[in-house]
Amino acid sequence: MGYLFGLVGYPARDSKSPWIHEQFLKKQGEQGAYRIFETSPDALEDKLQALKMVEVDGFNVTVPYKEEIIPYLDEVDSYASSVGAVNTVHVQDGKWIGYNTDGKGYVRSLLEEYPDTNLKKTQVLILGAGGAARGIYRALAEAGAPVIDIANRTASRGEALRKLRCGSTESSVLSLEEAEEDLSHYDLIVQTTSVGMTPNESGQIISLRNVKPNAIVSDIVYKPFETSLLKEAKNRGARVLNGHGMLIYQAALAFEQWTETFVEANDIVTKFEQQLKGDTTC
Repeated sequence: MGYLFGLVGYPARDSKSPWIHEQFLKKQGEQGAYRIFETSPDALEDKLQALKMVEVDGFNVTVPYKEEIIPYLDEVDSYASSVGAVNTVHVQDGKWIGYNTDGKGYVRSLLEEYPDTNLKKTQVLILGAGGAARGIYRALAEAGAPVIDIANRTASRGEALRKLRCGSTESSVLSLEEAEEDLSHYDLIVQTTSVGMTPNESGQIISLRNVKPNAIVSDIVYKPFETSLLKEAKNRGARVLNGHGMLIYQAALAFEQWTETFVEANDIVTKFEQQLKGDTTC
């Protein structure tokens, strides 16, 4: 018998997770399957009970259930608890244990692409203050980033995100207009909203006219292949990081949690990007 993994979310039928985890299973020489458990909001409790009956080994959680899943878990690890969201559940000895791999997956993708990055000397600006921003903020703070400023349309959401700081990290909450003016202060700019995502590919949250040469401009959107923000970043001499790596590495961290193995995922990122460039089904 092989592993049984899956994804709980709504909508979820177009998720790339089955393809990604199938690649991991093949790469590690493991038997198993990854299923989509698309679950409407009025059926969440029933679906989770059904998962307990089929003895799933682990599952991912996507929108809108990353917070809603928590009361159904037996334990939540300290990092996921601090973020306030769970995207990975590992079933161990009959217990459901919640984890969050989003932010750590982002940091891993950043360091894989730009291994010369010293996060302890990196001034960071995060654009947006939603669920993705929470995981990324906390992971960068735990990695030692000295400054992580937050720019968001709603200041109160930025202040809520700022409360996740730890260690010696300092943070300020800015308006998007202030961030645009002060852009030259930052070594790493992380765009965490859905602005610029297909089908609204012309959208761009701020102008990069003041970006520092050789800064890293990152957008967690993975489709289109290159967002408007990243195109401008390239034109202005900045380095770029798209969302493909984060998608793969957060999944790899979940797979590693479930199977207690390490996944070398660089080639999966490359294969995934080739699929996207060819506009074929992953």
